[in-house]
Amino acid sequence: MRLFGRGRRAGATRADRRVAEEALAEWVAARRGVEAFVEPRTAVSEVSVLLVAHDGEFTRRRIGSPQDAQRWAREHRLPVYDATVVGYPQRMRDFSRRQRILAERAERDRLREPGR
Repeated sequence: MRLFGRGRRAGATRADRRVAEEALAEWVAARRGVEAFVEPRTAVSEVSVLLVAHDGEFTRRRIGSPQDAQRWAREHRLPVYDATVVGYPQRMRDFSRRQRILAERAERDRLREPGR
């Protein structure tokens, strides 16, 4: 499997791909209910795989081809979907919103600290 597109970006060595693959496998192992969404190549990005956990936490990585993404997901026993067909899960958007709210609260609290 190629985690990075062949020849499109400089510096993606076999070692880089292996490290990226291991990082994704660790991400999956540390979470439950992970699903894979294959994102097509666009004018600004390469083919990528988006992994979404049960709570909406997500990570995204470039991958060589949609077939590579499907193969990787099957090897890790993940359901795999075509993002252009099924879209993105609402829980992912909800997670992003929660993270933004928490960051804003933390910033407000930081500004309210004595001595500021």
